[in-house]
Amino acid sequence: MDFSKKTKGALEAEISQKLTQWEKDFLGRGSVSVKTDILRDMIIVTLQGILTPAEYRVCKTSDGAISIKNTRSNLVESGRTDLGQLIRELTGEEVITFHTDISTKTGERLMVFKLSSNLQKKMK
Repeated sequence: MDFSKKTKGALEAEISQKLTQWEKDFLGRGSVSVKTDILRDMIIVTLQGILTPAEYRVCKTSDGAISIKNTRSNLVESGRTDLGQLIRELTGEEVITFHTDISTKTGERLMVFKLSSNLQKKMK
């Protein structure tokens, strides 16, 4: 793919939009807001408003918070192949590693996709 014609901001916005759609299709609901940043060989995605009101209530105890983190992690990990394919289709880069975590206090999820090469450099 030739990314010289697409701005970094345009690709970041497209990734945000596609990840939101993936969330709706795969998890049944999307986040409230999504921000994507391409940094060297990484795509860092911040998703706000992940947890439901019921999940916030369960997270008031440490056992509940651990349970929600584990459940949400398992859900996203089960779609890891789809996420890797989505990123490859959008960027032309292979996802080497994928990391994710969720804050049970703020309801924010971070996703980090480590790519096979420096996408940011290719876009300049």
